[in-house]
Amino acid sequence: MRIDHRQTGPVTLDDHRRVQNQNVQSVFSEVLNQFGRDGYANAEPLSSDVPLESQIEQSWTDWYRVERLGRYQATEDADALGVSFAGVLSDAYEQGGYAAPKKFLGGLDQESLETVQAIHGLVDPIQVNSLSEEGALNLLVPPAAQVDLNRDGITQSGIANSIRFPDSTTSPEVTAAWDEATEGMSWGERAIYELRMKLPVLTANFITNGDGQIVGQREPGDPDWVNPMTDPGYSYVDEAQGWIDYLDYFKNQMDPDQYAKDRSFFQSFKDKLVKHGAA
Repeated sequence: MRIDHRQTGPVTLDDHRRVQNQNVQSVFSEVLNQFGRDGYANAEPLSSDVPLESQIEQSWTDWYRVERLGRYQATEDADALGVSFAGVLSDAYEQGGYAAPKKFLGGLDQESLETVQAIHGLVDPIQVNSLSEEGALNLLVPPAAQVDLNRDGITQSGIANSIRFPDSTTSPEVTAAWDEATEGMSWGERAIYELRMKLPVLTANFITNGDGQIVGQREPGDPDWVNPMTDPGYSYVDEAQGWIDYLDYFKNQMDPDQYAKDRSFFQSFKDKLVKHGAA
């Protein structure tokens, strides 16, 4: 998304956030690609002649400046923290940290590890040996550019697991439809719909008995964990229609305003998926 200067409404913090999220995703996707890693499927190619080393620092600085008004607004010594993490990013690029993230993190001093911990909001100090490859790699990119390296539907940062939609595996067509359908929503509203879009991953990992009762759940990293959203036949159009059918079926058991709001959203998302040629 780019801010349309023809828009009649004011440019909001969320507008700036979306732009900087996309920018930092594009830059760090290029970084990851250079080290044989997959970045964001919806990332735009870099067209600037500016060296990638400089773009790393600039994209981080621009993203962090916006997030100083959001997630980092209560952070002590926020300026110093941002500069310190910029140094970690630069060193990771120059020293091959994106090819061997655990080795790179293992070589950082305690102050640098504390910087990484603070940037990613980790509760506990980083224990490098306990990290997965994905968990380690995502500590070396800005939070908005973290990737689902193993395509399990979960994005791991350190030892923390998160669900996000769109994520790094989401196609450009689906992402464009989502951005249009959620434009103008508050963070809280959008988060609810993001969770609903990722429910197939969670429900597919419920363990049921012969009566269909849930008796357990697989955890990310388990050998039998499944991600149905990576199936070649998975359809976001069908998923949106499934939500519409669900809402219609339970219409009389729901608050009328909530029903109308949710149905309008999923219909809009479905229409935009079709418009953008998404499956």
